Amino acid sequence: MDQQSLLFQAMVYLAAAVVMVPLAKKLGLGSVLGYLLAGVVIGPAVTGFIGNEGQDIMHFAEFGVVMMLFIIGLELEPKRLWKLRKSIAGLGTLQVLATGLAIAGLAMAFGLPWKQALALGMIMSLSSTAIVLQTLNEKGLMNTAAGQSSFSVLLFQDIAVIPMLALFPLLVNLPDTTATESGHTQATLVDHLSGWGKTLVVLVTVGMIILSGRFLVRPLFRVIAATKLREIFTATALLLVIGIAVLMMQVGLSPALGAFLAGVVLADSEYRHELESDIEPFKGLLLGLFFIAVGASIDFQLIVQEPGFIVGAVLVLMAIKGIVLIVLGKTFGLKRDQNLQFAVSLCQIGEFAFVLLSFSLQQHILPASVTDRLVAVVAISMALTPLMMLMNEQLVLPFVGARIRQHDNQREADAIEERNPVIVAGFGHFGNTVGRFLRANGVKATYLDNDSDRVELLRKMGFKIHYGDASRYDLLQAAGAEHAKVIVIAIDSPEKRLEMIETVKKHFSHLHMFVRARNRYDAYDLMNAGMLHVYRETIDTSLRLGQDVLSFLGYRAYKVHRAAQTFLKYDEQVLKELASIRDGDEYIIASRSHMEELDRLLQADQQKQFTELESGWGEESLIAEANKPSP
Repeated sequence: MDQQSLLFQAMVYLAAAVVMVPLAKKLGLGSVLGYLLAGVVIGPAVTGFIGNEGQDIMHFAEFGVVMMLFIIGLELEPKRLWKLRKSIAGLGTLQVLATGLAIAGLAMAFGLPWKQALALGMIMSLSSTAIVLQTLNEKGLMNTAAGQSSFSVLLFQDIAVIPMLALFPLLVNLPDTTATESGHTQATLVDHLSGWGKTLVVLVTVGMIILSGRFLVRPLFRVIAATKLREIFTATALLLVIGIAVLMMQVGLSPALGAFLAGVVLADSEYRHELESDIEPFKGLLLGLFFIAVGASIDFQLIVQEPGFIVGAVLVLMAIKGIVLIVLGKTFGLKRDQNLQFAVSLCQIGEFAFVLLSFSLQQHILPASVTDRLVAVVAISMALTPLMMLMNEQLVLPFVGARIRQHDNQREADAIEERNPVIVAGFGHFGNTVGRFLRANGVKATYLDNDSDRVELLRKMGFKIHYGDASRYDLLQAAGAEHAKVIVIAIDSPEKRLEMIETVKKHFSHLHMFVRARNRYDAYDLMNAGMLHVYRETIDTSLRLGQDVLSFLGYRAYKVHRAAQTFLKYDEQVLKELASIRDGDEYIIASRSHMEELDRLLQADQQKQFTELESGWGEESLIAEANKPSP
């Protein structure tokens, strides 16, 4: 069998993930460490299924990081950024500066020139967004003070990559032959420019992405959404992310950086949830592939040759970062157990280091002899992180204070705070009325609709509507269904309503469903699906029209109201019975019987309530009264 074939390689990667990830989860190690171990097992150090081609896989898998940064950008609404401004600007800034300067100083002490030391300090100051966020989410720690502080620092680090990449061209220190000898050259559009020229191109490119996202991408998505073809919308989302990645690589920047900027620009777009749910499956798959490639890329031969240097570098770098984080956490008021979790979570070196090390090699800043060793250091530090977090949680925290709880309320969780208790799916004529009524009574709700024209119109009217197919699990999850209490299912399509009911029952069983029905036949399907709160949009209007006719004909208001209530009560009672026999002769016979019974019931009630018309309230006066204009 050709072990270099695409199908064989795909089988190896998938088999390794399927075996190792559930095993790691079962042992409490987390999925990230499972992917890393899978990479080690299939890599050159163990079975050898993956050899030098693992580096090529790494370049492809980096798109997982690109998509992850795009989704992170989508989640950064201006309100949330403002809420975290102190942690982002304060804690994040101090972490990057203090860690970077400490590592740069250590590198200069070991004889590196100041330019190389400064670049090394910037690279090593970054932590792993992918590992930390995924591990914190799996452990339910994102809503703790440690989780929110970690998120703020990681967010600032992602933003800090922009000025770092802009400064790198100014730190060129080596002759051009360095990168050529290493075989890592890659032509870009800015290779012929000076350092200041490259910096200017970086700034212009970032500005273009921001302006394009604001004025070109949104109208494009409106056109695509109007086609109502889900696969085209998904293809457009992928084209946006990959197109930006290619553009950034052509100007010598990180593709993940461009995707992050695009996500931030689209964070308050009506298509935010749809984009997030479309990209999420690709992000998860490629991130898993990225972690496997990281595990496979660890050069154990180099570690065996230089164990003292590699292990020492890992321990020293993680210790420096940990000490800086503990000091900053204490300064910003984190409790002891929170501070330990915060420091352990971020003490590794992040996936951006692979990109920045490659970039520094291409730009002739760091020599290959340094970058090759640092790749092993970065990979080992990432692999140790889930294990260190587990050891901290199980062995350290019980002795220094209470374990970190998921519902720790030292700091309010922005993600929970921004969730609404009500989700309204479908904002047509029915859902619009419900939404306006809730809004008028001060009830906050999240509104979803898959009609792009309607979404655009309602946003102009002041409603914050999110575009997307509300019957999809991933979209409901992105809209906060896990934290909501009530969901109003008011979408137009009967088929989609039933599909959405099954999704909610399967994944969000805690939600109380209130479901729109177009008519009694639609209500039959919903009741057979187990719905208790079914609202026929025609029944109330029809009865109100009938009441107006009776009033016009001279019936007294009380009698009209009583007759309508009796009719509605009896009709609701027999609805469930008719739903079970909705077809065939049996249905016709039962319907006729119930109509006759209703006639007798109303006539008996009229006889019971019958009284003579009072003086002055004859038929003519009642008609005149009914025709009076409302005050």
